[in-house]
Order: sequence, then structure tokens, then C-alpha cells
Amino acid sequence: MTVIVSRHAGQVEWLRRQGVVGPVISHVEAPEQIAGKVVFGNLPMSLAAGAALVVTVDLPGLKPEQRGQELSPEEMDAAGARLQCYRIQRYGGDLSEALDRAFREDWLLQTCQ
Repeated sequence: MTVIVSRHAGQVEWLRRQGVVGPVISHVEAPEQIAGKVVFGNLPMSLAAGAALVVTVDLPGLKPEQRGQELSPEEMDAAGARLQCYRIQRYGGDLSEALDRAFREDWLLQTCQ
């Protein structure tokens, strides 16, 4: 199931034009609203970890004066709007263990290139 999390009508319309449809909520009140779902929108990491997939709309050409403004779908296209997918995984172990693991994996990646 797909859920769109946005307060921006222009973004919802832009997504619709890309073929993305589903219930639209302006704010996630409870993790259950997005648990196991494909979520189009921006979420805090703690909530994103509960979603099956998080899809954001990146705007690489957004001008500084456009930040925080309501944009039309046409303005989003002009700013290079594109969809980016993320899977966030919550790590349930000890913080120092997680850091050690991350550094080990980074070292292995650099060593094996």
C-alpha cells in the first residue's frame, strides 16, 4: 500500500502526474499509519525505519528563495524534481557495537576496491 505524506498540494499533484496515488496525510500521528507501507514524503528516521520504503522528491535545482514555498508541479519540474527511494533499517544493538560494525564495513569496502 502507498501513502503520501505531504502538506503541499503542488507536490501531491506532481506525484499524481507521475502515477503515484494513495491516501494523503499531512502529518504522521502514529507509526501504524505508515508501518510496512511505501511512503512518498519526508519522514524522521525513527518513522522511516518502520516503512517498507520511503520515496522522496528531490529538487536539485531548487533556488534558495523557493525553499519553504509552495511550488506548482511546473515549478517542481523546472527545479529538476525526481524520485529517490530509501530503505531505512533500525539497528537494535549497542551503539558502540553499531559504530564498530559500520567502520569495519567501510574499511572492507575501501580495501576491496
